[in-house]
Amino acid sequence: RMWAYTVGFTVLPHVGGFLGWFFNRKDVSAWYERLKKPSWCPPRRVFPVAWTMLYTGMGYASYLVWNDLGGCSSKAIVPLGLYGAQLALNWAWPPLFFGARNLNLALIDILVLDGLAIGTACSWYSINRVAALLLLPYLGWLAMATCLTIRIWKDNPEQKPGKSD
Repeated sequence: RMWAYTVGFTVLPHVGGFLGWFFNRKDVSAWYERLKKPSWCPPRRVFPVAWTMLYTGMGYASYLVWNDLGGCSSKAIVPLGLYGAQLALNWAWPPLFFGARNLNLALIDILVLDGLAIGTACSWYSINRVAALLLLPYLGWLAMATCLTIRIWKDNPEQKPGKSD
């Protein structure tokens, strides 16, 4: 029976990631390609591979924390609440960026996401160090994604709300 929890927690982050991709896939090719991006922007084909690995790692890590805390106990409220909040903001970024094409809200989202993801890793460290370490690649990728979002936001002022298209 524990295998079902392991699989469920591991798969959960992929759900929002897949839905974000599915609903925004048409907007990615046309609008995103026209944006001015820095030379260090990863190629589009890297993103699905990276997110598959990152979502798998963070999902499994969340299972480890949940299991170590004995399930949904009062001790789990803060560490899993932080995780859930950062995951929701993670899932919200593609619809804000690609769907709404709102660089301002996407930037605010990812900055708050960064804080929640760091808070998640810090809160998990005392519970399960492996779980916290499994978040390190995610935190690294988020740092790059944040820098990329800031750079696109800065270099594409015409894409900001209130500016002419």
